[in-house]
Amino acid sequence: MKRELFGTDGIRGKANEGAVTAETVLQVAMAAGAQFTRGEHRHLVVIGKDTRLSGYMLEPALTAGFIAVGMDVVLLGPLPTPAVAMLTRSLRADLGVVISASHNAYEDNGIKLFGPDGYKLSDEVEAAIEARMAEPAELAPSNKLGRARRLDDAIGRYIEFVKMSFPKGLRLDGLKIVVDCANGAAYRVAPTVLYELGAEVVPLGVGPDGMNINKDCGATKPLLMQEAVVAHGADIGIALDGDADRLIVACEHGQVVDGDQLMALVARAWQESGALRGGGLVATVMSNLGLERYLEGLALALYRTPVGDRYVVESMRERDCNVGGEQSGHIVLSDYTTTGDGLIAALQVLAAVIQSGRTASEVTRLFDPLPQIMRNVRINGGAPLEDQRVQKEIEAAKAALGNAGRVLIRKSGTEPLIRVMAEGEDEAKIGALVNHLVETIDAIARRG
Repeated sequence: MKRELFGTDGIRGKANEGAVTAETVLQVAMAAGAQFTRGEHRHLVVIGKDTRLSGYMLEPALTAGFIAVGMDVVLLGPLPTPAVAMLTRSLRADLGVVISASHNAYEDNGIKLFGPDGYKLSDEVEAAIEARMAEPAELAPSNKLGRARRLDDAIGRYIEFVKMSFPKGLRLDGLKIVVDCANGAAYRVAPTVLYELGAEVVPLGVGPDGMNINKDCGATKPLLMQEAVVAHGADIGIALDGDADRLIVACEHGQVVDGDQLMALVARAWQESGALRGGGLVATVMSNLGLERYLEGLALALYRTPVGDRYVVESMRERDCNVGGEQSGHIVLSDYTTTGDGLIAALQVLAAVIQSGRTASEVTRLFDPLPQIMRNVRINGGAPLEDQRVQKEIEAAKAALGNAGRVLIRKSGTEPLIRVMAEGEDEAKIGALVNHLVETIDAIARRG
């Protein structure tokens, strides 16, 4: 079965257009509800969202769809994606739903689905849901309709869950921490967790208005956080994205530390304590060669997957690894979570800083990354990567770098883009290769 609605991280697009309309998500809810209706028990779905204006449209549409097929609904309100995954398991729900477009601008929105085990659905299950959407909905009789209610203590449950992941006996007393919540789903929980663990907190991005999520702030635009770290003399800065499953850090000098460095830090700390499993960590094809070489020096492996934290998690489960993630800051620590959790990852970084007795800049920079350049080519349909001229130029670029670098070309799973990336020791050389590939792909794409 083929997936058309679902991308690398659920359904995503412009709100009130295409796949992200009230009508479509109503159908998704009815199909997903039917897919996960198994047995004679009272079936339950939990729904969380971020702070986008369009969440007010999609939440009731989803609720109506699930109720129509006989599922009870628990509404969580604005809450991080990993909180929904946790509560799906905690409440013994049959399905978890997050209304979010993650790091995208407010105009976009989307749907992420979690199974009863708290893990994102496989490609096969998503394809099965799409197939059900093509058939008449399996509506419940009037006496079997579901009911909806709100879980008033959802925020408190997640706060306590996150705090339990911090090593016992440690506190954040004496640390000044800037935390940028991107005007998104973590705007209440993140500052609260840090404060209750003892930190002096400088909160940013905690005034969502439905349209300012990720706007010039958060993990994808960390400059605001970087400047605040320096201005306030903070020890460290933390930036989350709109649904708080992504983490970017800044040291006390305001310099950014990406997901590759953070994964290396956690993996080394857990290796030293005997907690690391699987003989290495799982990351995507986007992670820097510098990370791979650093891990080799620790006698650890780097297992690569396609882009998407769902694929990272699948590989982690297969290999029994408990550390994985993406360069972009999705970090999965499976001792605690089933998906990326920016706040839990941040606490592990903070624990490493505290236990070392050194500054964040000394602790979080473990290797020198190789120069890596990525550019995007916007496309309007078509398949330029299948063109023989494009394939020939890609192979030529790979041959030019040999073992001294990498070339990676892929379609985005969330936007109409082709991403062109190269890395190697010679920055000028990889820059020229990327520019040439971008020009070639763009020319073919324009011809249709």
